[in-house]
Amino acid sequence: MLTLDHVVMPVRDAEATLRFYTEVIELPLVETFSGDDWDGYPWLMMIFGLGGRQELVAVAFKGAPTPDYRGVPVDARHYALAAASGADMARWRARLGEAGVQFWEERHGEQESIYFPDPDGVIFEITWPASTVRTTTSPTAVETVRRWARDVVSA
Repeated sequence: MLTLDHVVMPVRDAEATLRFYTEVIELPLVETFSGDDWDGYPWLMMIFGLGGRQELVAVAFKGAPTPDYRGVPVDARHYALAAASGADMARWRARLGEAGVQFWEERHGEQESIYFPDPDGVIFEITWPASTVRTTTSPTAVETVRRWARDVVSA
C-alpha cells in the first residue's frame, strides 16, 4: 500500500510563500534546495513539514510563466489538511480571520471544511474530522466511474 510522501507545487513569490506557510498556517520550513537550471529556470525549493512523514514542497521559478487554470473551478485543485478537533477548527477560523485570509466553509456529510487560497491562489482545505483511511477498492465506485465516463463519451 502506497502512502503520500509529498506534494509539489509551483509558486511565484518565495517571500510571500515563506511568510504564509510559516506564519499563517504554521508549517515549519524544514529544508531548502536551489539551483540554476530546472528546464532553463533558476529555482528555489522550500520544503515544509506536515507532521507524520509528509511534506508540502513549494518551488519558485525565476522568470517562469504563471500557470493558467482559467475555466477550471477554483477549488477543483486543492490540498486538504486535517484539524485535530472541532476546537482546532474554531482556532483555524479565528487564525485565518486575524491574518486577513478570505475563506469559505462547506459541509461534506459529517465533515466540516474551511477553504482558503495561499498567495498564489492555491486552495487549501482544513477539514475535521479527518477522512477515514480506506484500503480496498469499492466495486460500486468503480462502476460509477465507468458509467460516468460512458455517458460523457456518448453525449
